Amino acid sequence: MAILEVENLSKTYGKGENMVRAVDDVSFAIEEGEFVAIVGASGSGKSTLLHLLGGVDRPTDGVVRIENKNIYQLSDDALAIFRRRQIGIIYQFYNLIPILNVVENITLPCDLDNKKVSNARLNELIKTLGLEERIDHLPNQLSGGQQQRVSIGRALINDPALILADEPTGNLDSKAGDEIVSLLKLSNKKYHQTIVVITHDLEIAAQADRVLTFEDGRVTKDERM
Repeated sequence: MAILEVENLSKTYGKGENMVRAVDDVSFAIEEGEFVAIVGASGSGKSTLLHLLGGVDRPTDGVVRIENKNIYQLSDDALAIFRRRQIGIIYQFYNLIPILNVVENITLPCDLDNKKVSNARLNELIKTLGLEERIDHLPNQLSGGQQQRVSIGRALINDPALILADEPTGNLDSKAGDEIVSLLKLSNKKYHQTIVVITHDLEIAAQADRVLTFEDGRVTKDERM
């Protein structure tokens, strides 16, 4: 079953001779439970694509369906709610709230949604992420790898349909980066999460089930690993 369907998706900036096609008539589908890497050089448009997939930015043309719902037919408010409940986004620079501790950052999507936190799921996530000794720490008291673990927990807490990761190891050393990739793979296998990772790191891409190569706003290659 396709959990994500992309049809003729485009995003342009500017007009006339100054028009830039960041995403250029892209179509593909991702099955439930897949671990997919989207690779490409800096400036290829892959981060713009991820923002479109995640409902962070609206396309110029085209359709994005998540669980058969055309997300861009939703109002801005409805899209924000859908994104919070059905899409988990992991950023390169963590985007944690500096005045909230580890538990508060992880459970923030539940709080914003006025949803009761499942203590069983929270405790399991904290244990899986190796954060048991850090639950009361603020972001500035954590290493980069630990902060990224918190952002992964935040993305997983609501059990979303889709996890999107934008260069999740780009701000980490190789050891911490390897740990983050291992955690993403674990969440894919243990929690059956569908994961799409944007990366320029071919070693990360080699661990995915499938790799889409993105060049000049287009998917130029689609490979099963």
